[in-house]
Amino acid sequence: MLLSTEDYEEKFWPEHTWVCGIDEAGRGPLAGPVVAAAVMFPRYFKPEGVLTGLNDSKSLRPKQRSALAEAIQSAAECFSISIIDHATIDRVNIFNATMLAMNAAAEKLEQLPGLLLIDGNRFVPSLPMPYLTIVKGDAKVVSIAAASILAKTCRDRIMNEYHREYPEYGFAQHFGYPTQAHIAAIARYGRCPIHRTSFRVKQLGEK
Repeated sequence: MLLSTEDYEEKFWPEHTWVCGIDEAGRGPLAGPVVAAAVMFPRYFKPEGVLTGLNDSKSLRPKQRSALAEAIQSAAECFSISIIDHATIDRVNIFNATMLAMNAAAEKLEQLPGLLLIDGNRFVPSLPMPYLTIVKGDAKVVSIAAASILAKTCRDRIMNEYHREYPEYGFAQHFGYPTQAHIAAIARYGRCPIHRTSFRVKQLGEK
């Protein structure tokens, strides 16, 4: 399905000059950071060229995501990315860490958003700013889809770097998610320094 700004963004333009999409990557993995991105396209923006392929990052192949990430950064009025590490996730829990990442991404933008469009059904803002949560927003809203791609490509790069440091865990294949191969590696080698100690693995008998 091709996404269009007409579905969500356009109806907000008369009231809000800047409409910002926000999404995250990395809530579910057992290792590594959670990453959030915020994207604001110019007012009355219409996806063209490679950007007509904008969609939920999880539905795209890595090469598609990389090409789209470059095009998003070129076409966006502004964008930002925020990274919250595994230690902070363990300290404040994954929900709060995700809220920290999303808020930080919004606050780092060069232009102050007039409205935030958030992927999901919950958001706790740190600024007095209007927002709308949209379930499966990354498959419905252009700016959220763009944010999901920037967050995913950023996090994948981080996990590929960790793979070079801890190759025995296979982070370049599963990016920290609880696959059978990842769980088997934890069973064999134990947790490495980037694993989230607050996350439990039932397959390993952890409660």
